[in-house]
Formats: sequence, C-alpha cells, structure tokens
Amino acid sequence: MFQRFIVITGWFALITGKSFCQNIAGQLDMAIQKLSADVQFKHAVIGLCVTESKTGILVFATNSELGLAPASCQKVITSVAAFELLGKGFRYQTSVGYDGKISNGIIAGNVYITGSGDPTLGSDRWKTTTEAEILKAILGCLKKNSIRSITGDIVCDDTRFTNDPLPRGWIWEDIGNYYGAGAWGLNWRENQFDITFKTGKKENDATEIISTKPSAILKDYTIANFVTTGPTGSGDNGYLFSSPFQKNIIARGTVPMQNSGFTISGSMPDPPGVFIQRVKSYLQENGIEVNGSAWSNSAHELDGKIKVRAKVILDSIASPTLDSINYWLLKKSVNLFGEALLKTLAYQSNGVGATDAGIAVVKDFWSLHGVEKSAIKIIDGSGLSPANRVTAKSLLTVMQYAQSRPWFASFYNALPEANGIKMKDGYINGVRSYTGYVKSKSGVNYTFALIVNNFDGSAGTAREKMWKVLNVLK
Repeated sequence: MFQRFIVITGWFALITGKSFCQNIAGQLDMAIQKLSADVQFKHAVIGLCVTESKTGILVFATNSELGLAPASCQKVITSVAAFELLGKGFRYQTSVGYDGKISNGIIAGNVYITGSGDPTLGSDRWKTTTEAEILKAILGCLKKNSIRSITGDIVCDDTRFTNDPLPRGWIWEDIGNYYGAGAWGLNWRENQFDITFKTGKKENDATEIISTKPSAILKDYTIANFVTTGPTGSGDNGYLFSSPFQKNIIARGTVPMQNSGFTISGSMPDPPGVFIQRVKSYLQENGIEVNGSAWSNSAHELDGKIKVRAKVILDSIASPTLDSINYWLLKKSVNLFGEALLKTLAYQSNGVGATDAGIAVVKDFWSLHGVEKSAIKIIDGSGLSPANRVTAKSLLTVMQYAQSRPWFASFYNALPEANGIKMKDGYINGVRSYTGYVKSKSGVNYTFALIVNNFDGSAGTAREKMWKVLNVLK
C-alpha cells in the first residue's frame, strides 16, 4: 500500500509539474503574441528563451536561435568567461621601474610606468584606485628608493594591449562620449573627462566652456564648441566627437538652461598621454626633479619610433580583484571594463592584447560549454556595437552555466535588480534586452533571455511592455 502511494504521488507530481510548465508556456505565448501585436513592436524581432533553472528543462522559446543585437546583455558572455579563465581573485599589476643606473638618489635613465590594461587605475569607484592614491603610490615607490632626480624621461609603457583601443564596429556618435571609451594598455580615470558649460540666458544661445576635468584636456586639446542652450530641464543632449590620438574634440547638441554650469562626459583621445604628463608634474610638485619629457610607447609607435621598456622593476600597484571589477561591469554596465577584460583574456591566453584575439578566446571557451561559435558573432566585449549578433538561447546557456560555478554568488550579486528581478539589461538604439533569474510565487526558479530588436518609439515604454512578458514568470 505504501509503495503504491509513493508511485501514485510520484506520477501526480510529474503530471502536475508538466502541466504547470505547459501553463507557463501558454501564458508566455499569449504575452509574446500581445507584445508582437503592439504597434510599437510591429516591425520588431523578438527572441525569448526560458528554462527551469534547476533542471535546465526548456519551458518556452521563440526565435531563440535567431542572432540579434544583444546590447549590454553581451557583458554576461565576457563576464562569465573572465571568471572561469582568469579567476575571481585575478588582479592587474601596474609597475614602476627604470633603466640605466641609480647613484646617490639619481636615476641616470628613464622611469617607466608599465600598464597591464588595468581599467580601474585612477577610478573613483574604489578608495584605493583614485587619482590621488595612484599618484601617491608612484611617488612613494620612488621616495622609498631615495630617488630625488631623474635625468631621463618619464615613460608610459602601454604596450600590453595593441594600440587600437576601439573595437571595429563602434559608431562615430558613441566613441567620443564617456561610454565609448576604449581599452588601452594603460587606462586612466576610466579614460573619461568632464566638460562643464556655462549656458545662455535663453534657448538657442551659445554656451561657453568653463572647465574640464582633468584640466589637461582644456589645456592640451582644441575643443570646437557648437553646443547651444536648450530648455530648462531638457537634460543632457550634448555629444562629443573625437578619435584616438587626435588633438581635436568637437562638442555639439544642447544642454539645459540653468544658473550653475552643466557637465557632460567624454572619452579621452589619449589616456596614456594624459596620465604620464600628470605623473611628471606630480613628481616635480613633490620634490623629484625630472630633466626629460613625458611620453607613451603607443604614441611613439605611431611615429615609427622604437618601443622601450623598463629593465628593473621597483614595485607594483595592484588593482581590485576581478569579482570587484565585475560588480561594476554588470551593475553599472561600464563598457570599458568589458573591453579591458576581453583584451586581458587574449593576452593571458596568447600574449596578444587585442580585441579580435579576445573574441577568439571567448568563442573557443563557449564552444566547449554548449554555445555554437556561429551563435555568437561578437564585435566587442561590452555590447556597444550594433553589429553584434547573439541568440537568446546562447545568453540563456551562459546564465545556466554560471549558476553551476563556485563563483556564482559574486556573479549573481553583481546583476542589477529591476522590476523585482535579478537581471542584466541592455539598451542601444532600437534594442532592448534582459537576461537573468526569477523565482515564481510557486517557488520555481527560471532562467531567461529576452531580446528585442527594431522596436519603434520610446525605449521607456518598450521596457515596460517587455517587463509584462517577464512578469508571467513571477
């Protein structure tokens, strides 16, 4: 009798579970049909894939193997590969060294700051990485070795990565703005600068540039200002246009009328150059004589000059751990961190810190874990390029894999929470995407990936309508 009860109970649970999945699938199907029928999504392509997290059983799929632009949801592909291949405790090292000889506190030669692609150097996100702390660490290293004078130059050796900081496929409108900062062999202040405008007294008045931070941008670059005054409360509609190693920056668009200055942010055209000039001036301000100039290997390489390197390392500055970097990569969607990790994966694998080499490493890794190479045609590590193509099924496979790993808690903690769901979100023009984990009221955990390309109208209203699809899982 007892055995019979167990068998009947087991069959009942199996049938009930299957029926429940079918019910959810039916609700998702209805929600997708409603979304597709909405005029805002008339010309859109919708990809959705849902599984039970624990079992991996497919619950629902539509267009799940169609390649779509994933926007920032692509960051999870880079993030998980980095956790596995670099390790959650991985740290970047930036070293201070020299060539020549030291005698009586004088370095007869050059001093080198050698980068490893650390995207946190000079960042305000950690107390230990701020500009002030990094400069103090460099000065302290030289003072500890009783250095008071340098006869040669201050050199930024930024050759860990190739000197093409931007992935192919990024658009002109993006690359001059802060979120379009590429990854250099030495990154500084997240390769970002701020520019503050004084607005006019009425709409369409010209604006005036008050300041930049760092101040070297205003001092060393030519900024053509075409920004005009917009209506009060109209927000940041200013755009900056620039390109790597160039000294010209163009500012266009509008900023809102207000009494105080209004600040927008751009990407530095030459972070290693800005950094090494700041190091030189800081050393001089703090009692170390520098007789030579300050320059970077990447800039000299463009001029056809031979790269030079330190022969003796005095000390190194360590970055925060990878899991801490990943927190900001996912939580605040910092594109630079994704691009730096992609190039780091390449360098650690084959000694070439290049975007294309990093893409190959990532695709090789995922091909071993259930993702076809042809299912992730990626251009970068962050998802900023509209030319990226990833399937919803691939994103879901990545998320399913992540939850089986020992570092999953760190990964999960880094995911933003929106609409009561832990999920990474993505947005570029005409694209919205979500991938993450949700627990239903009945206690079932689901993993999902939802990508929409080519919707019309407001991104905000598109988001609300897509959330209604995900609400079925809650």
